[in-house]
Amino acid sequence: MRFRMEIAPQSSIDLPGIKKLRSGKVREVFDLGETLLFVATDRLSAFDVILPDPIPHKGAVLNQLSAFWFKRFNKIDNHFVTANFDAFPQELRSFRDQLAGRSMIVRKTKPLPVECVVRGYLAGSGWKEYQESQSVCGEKLPPELQLASQLPEPIFTPATKSDTGHDLNIDMSACRQILGNEMAERVRDLSLQIYAGGRDHAAQRGIIVADTKFEFGVVDGKLLLIDECLTPDSSRFWPKDQYVLGQSPPSFDKQFVRDYLETLDWDKTPPAPSLPQDVIAKTSAKYVEAFERLTGEKLK
Repeated sequence: MRFRMEIAPQSSIDLPGIKKLRSGKVREVFDLGETLLFVATDRLSAFDVILPDPIPHKGAVLNQLSAFWFKRFNKIDNHFVTANFDAFPQELRSFRDQLAGRSMIVRKTKPLPVECVVRGYLAGSGWKEYQESQSVCGEKLPPELQLASQLPEPIFTPATKSDTGHDLNIDMSACRQILGNEMAERVRDLSLQIYAGGRDHAAQRGIIVADTKFEFGVVDGKLLLIDECLTPDSSRFWPKDQYVLGQSPPSFDKQFVRDYLETLDWDKTPPAPSLPQDVIAKTSAKYVEAFERLTGEKLK
């Protein structure tokens, strides 16, 4: 795969004169008054630890792929305003080199305290839980499923965030207690609807969406899809032509990084070790390939 590498990766973004609200594992969030500026850096975290080496093009992939899905699902209310730098406010124009391609302006919302996970296949923590209880987040599943089995129907398996950053799986009953009955059912139905649309589109592009995570927020009583949407960071993408039942297929994400780190004598606490250049290059290429397959476009 050939793509341009002359843009230096961005590990952090600071915009003098623009108020930074928070800095997450990947995104920097700035306050623009009535809206927010989301900037996706090239930072990568593994085992909940931010690594010292940025992954070239990763932030651009996350930003532009989310914008693609927000526009594709425009009948579902979401927080997306624009990712077109030429439409950004004048106060941001001097930061083109830092922002173009990796940032978007979004509406402000009050995020719901539940992450909305949809699983179409059995993998990750869902597979571990199934082996113990034949269920995932209270959803009883058929017997004798294997690793990477497609589920009879996609299931909604919500989660909450702990202070340490690990997702904590909950069942629908707990979700209702946190959000209330009506809101819990709304986010469940919307999550399943968006997943189905993303799954069907990705299948035509040779990609299986094994599972994914959505987040929602509320503004003026309206429920909006927020954060990112169907990216390699929020989803488990598998190449359709390498899918084998009973095996964990290769993913379009940071799998090369995880595999490398597992070979080291590292206790998965900060500071994280540096990455070899070949691992960085392979990971970058996978992110770009996912974007280009799903959108049919070249990364800008």
